Amino acid sequence: MYSGTVKRTAKNIENKSPKKSVEKLAELDAHTRMKVYVLQYAEIAQTEMKKFGIPASITLAQGLLESQAGMGELAAKSNNHFGIKCHKGWRGPSVSHDDDAKGECFRKYKKVEQSYRDHSEFLRYRDRYSDLFKMKKTDYVSWAHGLKKAGYATDPQYAYKLISLVERYELWQFDGSKAPLKAPKPQKQAHSYTVQKGDTLYSIAKKFDLSVENLVQINRLNSTDLAIGQQLKLK
Repeated sequence: MYSGTVKRTAKNIENKSPKKSVEKLAELDAHTRMKVYVLQYAEIAQTEMKKFGIPASITLAQGLLESQAGMGELAAKSNNHFGIKCHKGWRGPSVSHDDDAKGECFRKYKKVEQSYRDHSEFLRYRDRYSDLFKMKKTDYVSWAHGLKKAGYATDPQYAYKLISLVERYELWQFDGSKAPLKAPKPQKQAHSYTVQKGDTLYSIAKKFDLSVENLVQINRLNSTDLAIGQQLKLK
């Protein structure tokens, strides 16, 4: 999945300043950019997993999502790849950034590696995330839902977005797994599906062994937006 070209690009970006990295990443298509990001930080994520017990797949998926694969404004100006705000007791450098409110205080790091380490410590030493560490390091699905339940993000789709990234970019391999987790098989006779909270076209397509394009065509959808209770044809 990770071609020689992607590997060389990741190597070329290594040790460049955030500004230079963003300029280089901007030249790539979105899919390649995501792969390059994974190769840039997979080793760091695995190091953090060994020390703190957080799945490398989850760390990488959060990094991809929160930093927009290293292209986000917050990542570029402060090396903050996980959207961690200052919070009470933060003594380090900070930067002002618009998020849920205007001009919020976010942590600033000299190097991206420091952002990864702070992310690990942020999860490991806060009581509200303690239940996560009772889960297997290879169970990225439970970790994704556990993060959402503990309040890491307000986006109702957060867990599903993480799971989607883990599976789309095969991040599970960095946990030491040889294959993605198997989703429960749907009943073969199913001809339709009722959209539930948190569903995305990608998650529904995967659940029923279809492609997103199939779902769009079968249902003549004009957009990827879904509504809870919406009926989708599967055949």
